[in-house]
Formats: sequence, C-alpha cells, structure tokens
Amino acid sequence: MAGTKARQATWNSVAILIIFGCIISMLSFGSRSAFGLLLAPMTEAREWSREIFGFALALQNLIWGTAQPAAGAIAEKYGTARVLAIGGILYAIGLVVTAWADTPLWLDVGAGILVGLGIAGSSFTIVIAAFGRAVTESQRSIAFGIGMASGSAGQFVFAPVSQMLINNFGWQQTLFILAAVMMVIPFLVFPLRGKSEPDPNSTTPDLPLKAAIVQAFGHKSYLLLTAGFFVCGFQVAFITVHLPAYIVDIGLDASIGAWAIAVIGFCNIIGALMAGIIGSKYSKTMSLSLLYIARSILVTWFILSPPSALNVMIFAALMGFLWLSTVPLTSALVVVMFGPRYMATLFGFVFFSHQLGSFMGVWLGGWMYDQYQTYDGVWWLSVGFGIFAAIIHWPIKEQAYSEPAQAAA
Repeated sequence: MAGTKARQATWNSVAILIIFGCIISMLSFGSRSAFGLLLAPMTEAREWSREIFGFALALQNLIWGTAQPAAGAIAEKYGTARVLAIGGILYAIGLVVTAWADTPLWLDVGAGILVGLGIAGSSFTIVIAAFGRAVTESQRSIAFGIGMASGSAGQFVFAPVSQMLINNFGWQQTLFILAAVMMVIPFLVFPLRGKSEPDPNSTTPDLPLKAAIVQAFGHKSYLLLTAGFFVCGFQVAFITVHLPAYIVDIGLDASIGAWAIAVIGFCNIIGALMAGIIGSKYSKTMSLSLLYIARSILVTWFILSPPSALNVMIFAALMGFLWLSTVPLTSALVVVMFGPRYMATLFGFVFFSHQLGSFMGVWLGGWMYDQYQTYDGVWWLSVGFGIFAAIIHWPIKEQAYSEPAQAAA
C-alpha cells in the first residue's frame, strides 16, 4: 500500500511538472509569434525600413541562441525554476522597452537583446530539459513532443489574439499586454524546481560538464545534427517574421497573415506530438531527413502557386505539421548520444546553431526585400537549405556515444 502511494505521488509530481512546463512554454513561445504581426504597423508608425525591424528580430534570435547554452548550464547547476523566473521577467522588460522604442537602437535593446535573453531563460529548451530528467528513457521522445506542442498551442492562440489586440488597441498597447502576460511565468515555476543530477540508469559515462562539452564537439553525429538545425532556424524564423508581410505584398488582407501563423501553430500541435510518437518507434535521423525534404517540396509549391487565401492556408497547415516537429526528434537524439544530465547545455549548443539560422533568415529576408522588393530569393534559398539538411542528417548515428570518458576528460 505504501509503495502504491509512493508511485502515485511520483506520477502526480511528474504530471504537475509537465502541465506547468507546458503552460510556460505556451506563454513564452506564443508571445514571440506576435512579432511578425507587428512588422507592418510598427515600421509604418516609426517610418523604419523592414531591414531595421528585421535586424532587431534577427538580433533577438542570435542573443537567444548565444545565451541558451549558458541558461541551460545555469539551470543544471542552480535549478530550472530560477532560470525560468528570471527569463520571464527579462522577457517582460524587453517587451516594454520595445513599445517605448523610438530609435532603432532602443528597438535593438528591447526586441533584440532583452527579449532574446528572456526567451533563452524561459524557452521550451529549458522546459523540455526538465522533462527529460523527470520521465523514463522510453517516454522522453513523447514528453519532448508534448512540450513542443504546447509552444505551438501558444502560437495558435497568441497570433489571432495579438492581431485582435493590434486592431483594437494598437501595437504599443499590445506589447504592454504581452509584457503583463509574461510576468505570470515567475508564478508558475515552482513545480519545475530542481537541478541536474547523475542518472544511475544512464548508459553514458558521468562526466564533468566541461568534459561532456569536449566529448560532444568531438562527435561527428553531434556536429552534423548541429549543422542541420541551422536550416530549421533559417526556415522557421523567416516564415514567422516575414510571411504576414509577404501575404500583404501579394495583395491579400493582413488578417490572413495572422490566421496563417495561427494555423501553423495549431497544426504543429499535432505535428510535434506525432514527431514525438514517431521518434519513440522509428529512426529519428531518417524522420528528420524526410521532414526537411518535405519542407523544400512544400515551399517550392507555395512560391510557384497562384496567390490566394486558400493556397496560403494550405501552405500554413502543411508547414505546421512540419514546423517544429524537428525539436522533439533533435533533442531526443542529443539524449540518445549523451544522456539526460547535461541535455539543457548540449541541446543549447545545437539550438545556438538553430538561432544562427534564425538570425540569417530574419535579417536576410528584410535586407533582400529592401534591395529587390521581393522575398523570392530567400524562399529559394530556404528550398536549397532544406535539401542540404536532409542529406547531412542521413549519416547521423542514433546511438550512445561510446568513446571512453578518459579521452574526453
């Protein structure tokens, strides 16, 4: 009887951790999806070019990626809850500064640096690392899918709501409201308290953090995985920020852009969950290769098809299934290779590559539009990158890294 109660208590604590973690992921990722909707009204109000706005969001992605390994390491040493709480506060401050920004420099400080640091501390990367420590090895891929699906649910909810707020209250008030929402995060972090400890059931050697990092960067499969995630960042960030403006450019109503982003988020709820299930049963590397090929085919169809609201929604729905379905598969591969103890840090380095791609996608989209008044070149570059990612994921070895610990140390 006592054993049954203990197991029930353990299950309840894991369930609560996952629920609260999903809410945090939903708030953090959902608020970020509103930035693409702010591009047109904010640049028109401030008389800025799209490159200025695009650079600030590109900087946001770069800061997010640069700070992510550090945020992961701090969470593993001092506790996940502290990092999430600080991240939520920085996120809120960054949104307020963005609302007040009247020069490109202040836009870079608010939307770029502060929001970037805030997302690094409150993102799904920190959340799913906590999931990885809480669940069993067979459950991790599915748990990561649930965590990523919650972020997509945030995108589905926040995109149309943010557009409604912009229409009714203006873009500045919308940013203040989003800042208030982000201040909820520090009150949700308690169930995610705790830090990384050695896993007695892990088949990978228990190393100091520095040795684990050296070991990872000496592993060919880890480096290929890191390079491939650059492509995911490029494609996702470009579409998130520039798709709403592209839709207006081809003569459609701005509300279609908001719904397109929402549809992407909704369909990725299903896509991320399915990726988690597929990753628990089939090859993660092959799944990633097929996913990137599918993205390239879909983008090719979209830019060659006649512009219409129907085609936009078809594109958004299909892209949604492929959207961040890469995350549960990629993060699960990191755990397969090196175990869960330093997942937040090691996946943080992989995610840094993702954010380098995000920087390029957002900034290059704005720069090429200002130069040529079209996004066509970036769309085709996205197609080529997808093919590249499919190729380099194929030889990745889906197994624990077996180099002796002494060599890494």
